[in-house]
Amino acid sequence: MTLGHSFDDFVPAPNQADHRSLYEVENRAIDPHGTLWRALEEAAPWHGRTLLDLGCGTGYWLPHYRDAAEVIGVEPDARLLDSARARSGGARVLYGSAERLPLDDDSIDVVHARFAYFFPHENFDPSPGLTEVARVLRPGGRLVVIDNDTENGEFAELLRASDWAENQGQTPYPTRWWAERGASTTPLMSAWSFEDAADCEAVLRIEFPSDVVDAWWWENGPTTELSYGYLLHLWEPPV
Repeated sequence: MTLGHSFDDFVPAPNQADHRSLYEVENRAIDPHGTLWRALEEAAPWHGRTLLDLGCGTGYWLPHYRDAAEVIGVEPDARLLDSARARSGGARVLYGSAERLPLDDDSIDVVHARFAYFFPHENFDPSPGLTEVARVLRPGGRLVVIDNDTENGEFAELLRASDWAENQGQTPYPTRWWAERGASTTPLMSAWSFEDAADCEAVLRIEFPSDVVDAWWWENGPTTELSYGYLLHLWEPPV
C-alpha cells in the first residue's frame, strides 16, 4: 500500500496532528485516579490476549497494554505512524482505518476505540466500521468504545458550548444508536489533571474555539483540573 497523507474519506484530528507536544500533555492528564482504566479492564480484560487500539494516533496508549499477549495499533493518519511505532513496548502499528482493517478474520480478542471513528450522529453512521470490527474479532471478542459524555462534567460544558463538537453527537443519540445494536453503555466520571494551569489552558485551546475557552476560563480558571465524564460502549458481535 502506498502511504498518502491519509485515506480519502478520513478527516484528520488537528489536536494531535498539529499539536503533538500539547497532545502528549493532554494524554498525561487523562484519568489521574485510574477510574477509566479500571473500567476498561473490567469491561474486556486483555491479559494474555490480542488487543487492537483502533485509531491509535501517535501511540500514547500502546505501552499501557503491557499485559496483553500482542498489541496492534491501527491508524489512518499516515503522519502519525512513525511516532506510534517509536513507542516502547513493541506494539505492531499498521496503516488502516475502521472501515479497512489490515487484519485477518478472527484475529483479535479486544478492540479499543478511544475517541476515534465511533461517534454516531444524525449525519454519520459508523456501521461499516462496526461490520469490519466484527470480522476481525474472535468468537467472544469485545469492542470497547471510549466516548465523551456530553451531559455530565465540566468537559461536557465545553463540548455543549462548542460547535466543533457537533459531529460527536449529543449523548442521547449515540447511546441510543449503540443500544439498538445490542451494546451496553456505562457512564463514568473522571478528570483531567495537569501539572500547572498554563498546561490546562493550552490544552483547552487545542480542543475548543478560543471564545469558548475565554468564557470558561474567565469563570473557572486558573485551574489545573476539571471533571470529565466518559461513556463506555461495550459491544459483542451477535452470534
